[in-house]
Amino acid sequence: MAQKILQTGLSAGMSAVSGFHSSKPHKISEDYDGLQHVLPDSFKPSLESRYTLRGRNGQDVHVPLISWGAWSWGDTSTFHWSDDELPALRQAWQRCIETGMTFVDTAQVYGSGKSEEILGDLINNHSSGIDRSKIFVQTKWLPNVTDQATNALHPVDAPVKELRNTLDRMRLQYVDSYMVHGPIHLSSIKQVAKGLAKCVEDGMTKAVGVANYSVDDMLKMKEALAEYGIPLATNQCEFSILRRLPETEGMLEACRKNDIVFQAYSSIAQGRLSGKYDIDNPPPKEYRFSSYDMKHVQPAIDELRLLGQKYGVSAASVAINWVICKGALPVVGMRKESQAQEDIAALGWRLTNEEIAKLDSLGFEGKTTKLWQQG
Repeated sequence: MAQKILQTGLSAGMSAVSGFHSSKPHKISEDYDGLQHVLPDSFKPSLESRYTLRGRNGQDVHVPLISWGAWSWGDTSTFHWSDDELPALRQAWQRCIETGMTFVDTAQVYGSGKSEEILGDLINNHSSGIDRSKIFVQTKWLPNVTDQATNALHPVDAPVKELRNTLDRMRLQYVDSYMVHGPIHLSSIKQVAKGLAKCVEDGMTKAVGVANYSVDDMLKMKEALAEYGIPLATNQCEFSILRRLPETEGMLEACRKNDIVFQAYSSIAQGRLSGKYDIDNPPPKEYRFSSYDMKHVQPAIDELRLLGQKYGVSAASVAINWVICKGALPVVGMRKESQAQEDIAALGWRLTNEEIAKLDSLGFEGKTTKLWQQG
C-alpha cells in the first residue's frame, strides 16, 4: 500500500519537474558560477575515499563516496520489480563487497518494506560472513498513513516505532543512518528531532539526517538535534546536471558550512543521463524525477558520451563524477552487476573544471514542490 501511495504522490507532482510543473526546463543564468562549489583540484575520488556522517560523541560513520539506492528493490509500482531479479542483485552485491562499496540507501516505504527485507537478507545470508561494521545501512522514516494514532497522539514515538519495525524486517541490531524521508510529518521539527534522538540513545542508529528538506528547515532540525548533543549528519535531495537547484538555492554551501553531508538522489536523473535513453527511446513514464522531454536533455547526453569516450567510461559514470566533483554524495540505483561496475567506474579520475563548466551550461535549475521536495 505504501508504495502505491508514494507513486500516486509522484504522479500528482511530488517530482520536482512533473505533475503540477511545466515540462519545459529552466536554464540557469550564464552569470552563475557553478565552479564555486567544485572540490579542490587536489581531490581525486577513489574507492578508499570516505565521507563522514557525524554521530553523537564522535561515534561517526565513514561511508564510501557512492551509495546504492534500493528504491527499486521490491518496488512494483515504479520499477516493476520481480523476485526473478534477486540472483542478479546478489551477484551485484558480491561485487560491492569485493570493492568495499557497501553503503546502501533504502526506506521503509520502498516496496512497502520489501526493500529493507531484501537488504537484510543480503547482509545476513552472505556466505563470506563480512563484518557488519563494514556495511553501511541507511533507511528513511515516512509517517505511517495506516497508523495515524501514533503519528498524531505520540509524534515523538512515531519514528522510534517505525525504526523498530525496520530492524525486525532487516534482522539487524542497528542502522548506520536514519533519516526523515520528507517534510510531510504532522509533528513539529522539534518533536521529530526528539524522536530521532531517542533512536540514537537506544542504539538503533548511529547517525540521523533528513531528506527533501529546505535549507531553513534543515538548519532548524540541526538546532533541534543539538539540544540532545546529536549532530545533523546529512540531507538528501534530488541533484544532478538536470536539477542544480541545491547549488543555486545555497544548499551545497549551507551543508559545507555546517558539516552536513549532502546526498544527491536521482544523480543520473532516473537513467536520463545514462546514455540508455534518447529522443527515440525515452524512459518509462513512471520515472518522474527530472522528467523533461528528451529533446531538451539530448545535448547533455551527447556531451556526457564524448567525455565518456575520453575517460573510457560510460555517460552515467561521467554524470556521477560531476556530482562528486560538486561535493555531493551520489545515490544511484543498482539492481545488477553491470550497473554497479558502471557506477564504480565514476571513481579513480575526475573531470576538469572546463569540462564541469561545459556540463553546467547544458543543465537546468529544476523546481521544488511544497508538498514533498522542498530542497
